[in-house]
Amino acid sequence: MKRNILFVVMLAVLAIAGCNRNVKTTENDAKKAEEALFNADQTLNAEAVSNAVETFDKFATDNPEDAKAPEYLFKALEVSVNTKQAPQKSIDLANRLIANYPEFDKNPVALFMLATFVYDEQLHDLDKARDTYQQIIDNYPGNPFAKDAEISIKQLGMTPDELIKMFEEAEN
Repeated sequence: MKRNILFVVMLAVLAIAGCNRNVKTTENDAKKAEEALFNADQTLNAEAVSNAVETFDKFATDNPEDAKAPEYLFKALEVSVNTKQAPQKSIDLANRLIANYPEFDKNPVALFMLATFVYDEQLHDLDKARDTYQQIIDNYPGNPFAKDAEISIKQLGMTPDELIKMFEEAEN
């Protein structure tokens, strides 16, 4: 008898867990995750970062046709990059954003963040940074970030002293 009750309870738990996997993330879920990112004093709530990234990502995954999907995917990238979450997660988010929403107006910003903060600063992969900057120049030539990308390519790998020297020479 105890086995039957235990078996029924286990089946119920598995059924409930299985159902929860199919629940779509709503815009309300994403808004709650965004609100939780900051404490009352406007400081970052570090404990909420991973949840926010995952919730924003899941919203875009669950609702790919929603007009807010690219916005939330961008927010996931922005939080991931700015809080120095796993670099591969940032790379995956940026790649999905560019591939799934090629006309999204913040794509040049996403690529610039990826090149600067992930490839250059976190991973120290200057080749990937250069390629990503070049992608901005090639795909968004009229965008202000294209000019910034050109400058960034010239400054890749330079030490702070070399940068200061370059700026001083430019002033003269």
